[in-house]
Formats: sequence, C-alpha cells, structure tokens
Amino acid sequence: MRNHDDLINKLNRQAAKLGFGMLGVVSARPAKRLNAYLDWVDKEMFGKMGYLARPDRIIRRQDPNVILPNVKSIICVGLDYFTLRLPKEVANDTSRGRISNYSWGEDYHDIMTPRLEALADWLKTETGGSDSAHRVYVDTGAILERDHAESAGLGFTGKNTMLIQPKFGSWFFLGEILITEELPESRFLPEPAMPSCGSCTRCLDVCPTDAFTAPYVLDARRCISYLTIELKSDIPLELRPHMKNWIYGCDECQEVCPFNRFEAETIEHAFRPEHIDYAAPKLESILRLDEEGFKSRFANSPIKRIKHERLLRNACIAAGNSNRPELIQHLAPLAQHPSELVQSHAQWGLDQLVLRQG
Repeated sequence: MRNHDDLINKLNRQAAKLGFGMLGVVSARPAKRLNAYLDWVDKEMFGKMGYLARPDRIIRRQDPNVILPNVKSIICVGLDYFTLRLPKEVANDTSRGRISNYSWGEDYHDIMTPRLEALADWLKTETGGSDSAHRVYVDTGAILERDHAESAGLGFTGKNTMLIQPKFGSWFFLGEILITEELPESRFLPEPAMPSCGSCTRCLDVCPTDAFTAPYVLDARRCISYLTIELKSDIPLELRPHMKNWIYGCDECQEVCPFNRFEAETIEHAFRPEHIDYAAPKLESILRLDEEGFKSRFANSPIKRIKHERLLRNACIAAGNSNRPELIQHLAPLAQHPSELVQSHAQWGLDQLVLRQG
C-alpha cells in the first residue's frame, strides 16, 4: 500500500521546486459555498460576465465530474506575487495611472500553467498512474477555486472575498489540478482554529465605489477591477469619478487588510516591475500609445487581455479625475478616435478637466 503521507510530502517538495509556496489537496466534491454563489448569480451581480451564469458552467461548478469524468482529487497551489508597495508620492500622483500589482510583471497564466502541467506529470510518474487523466486551471475553469483552496487549508475567506493566508496575507495566485488519482486530503488545523476577519471592516469601508453589499458579498458591477478589466462597454457615469487613477484593476481592499502587513517579497522575478512606470505609468504615455505601441509594451503582461481600446478608455477616466489641465492636449485627439468607446470617454475626461478649471 502506498504511503500517502510520504507521497504528499514529496508532492509538496516538488511543488516548491516549481516555485509554488503553498499546496493542499481536497476531494473533488462541490464547493461548500456553492449555494452562496448561486444566490450571487440569481442577483445578477456578475454584471456583463455572462459566462459565470451559463447553465453549462453552473453544472460544472455543481459537479466536478462534468469537467473531468471520474475526477477524485483537486490539488490547489498558491504562488506569491507581492513585490513592493508603491511609494505614496507615486500612488497619489494623479498624473499617473495605477495598475493592480499582480499585473506589474509577466502574465501569471503563462508562468503557472506549464508548471501545473509539470507537477501533474511528475505525480503520474511517481504513482505509476500513467493512465490517470487531469486538467489544470489558473482562474480559467468553472470551479470555485478560492473555496476549494480554503477547504484544502491554504487560508480563509476574508470579507473582501479574497483568500487570506494568515502568515502572509492575500497577495498570491491560485492554480488547480483536477486529477482522477485518489489522493489523501490535506491535514490542517480544524476551521475554528483558522483566524478570521473578526470585527474588522477596513476592506469594506475603503472601497471607492461601495462594491461590497455586505461582508463576503461583492457586487462585481461596482468593482473597479471589473469595470477596468471585464466590462467591455461604457463605464457607468456615476462610477467614473470614484475610480480615481486606476486604469487596470484595483488593490485598495487588499492594501488595508491587516493580514497583509505580513507580506513578503516573492522570489518570482517575473512578477517584479522593470521600472516604476510598469506599476504606475504616466497617463500621458498611455493616452499617446498607439496600437503597435500597446502590443509591444504589454506583450508579456496580463494587461494585453483588455486590448488597446479599453486601456485608452480607462486612462481617459483617470485623466478626467486627475485635475491635470496639461492632459487636455492628449485627450483632445482621442475625442476624434475611430472607436466610439474611446471617443465618449475622452470627451468625458475633457469635460471634467474643463469644469475643474472653472
């Protein structure tokens, strides 16, 4: 009989060699908060992310066997991405556009996916399970990855819906391997021993757009990350003034989390920004960027997923919020841009700057 403890120890060591800072295993069963997710869908808090409510995706979340027939286990891993905190003078510089720190370096999908495949291949060789099947995901599958990772012992769910590891906070990516190999579940302290948010509401209070309708409930339709990344159409007028200078994602609910005071710099060099402008570029440089310049600058970045048009849209809002009249000269040409999406947001930005000049 295989020594399961020995196997899991070896699996942990192999994961560490591949750069993963955490690993846990849970049986392939429906997520424990599935009903909360279904309620969230019923309330249409997913906004324009219709794929989250598609019946075929719902079925997959209800039964992992629909994703991978005869699946037995889910291996959950975490990869730290924290590099640095922006100096206040940079973060508060309204001539700059802020980018969520998970996007300062290379695209995490490109880094994690091959490593997960390598870990799955290693496990098959180690167990002699060459006939076993697997699937790997890096926030791309129809599974509730934070919930499974919590069940696997990687952390607890915070009021901002992020998974929080008590020893170093929430700055980490998650990845999963679904496999037909039956593995023992992770052994960890029972849930009552895991810390919680307690009475703290810092993340809820700091949200610029009031996106949290209650603790543990995020209305994506108001979330700056959703607005700047997932939403493909016009950003609602009433939310634009509250978006500050964020042009890709938002970190505010994580920055104030007390558990993130334990943050440690990642050993993954690929996530480090080459220059401060990769974390908070001058808005002028983004507004002047053409299609080829966009493709060149963000070729290896997750920012490439929103394409040039939406990045310009986001930068136009940040410029409108900046109270920087020198940006008028860069917004004006965009009001004649071929894209109606860019045109309308550039005009909004211009109107805001002109109004503030009195």
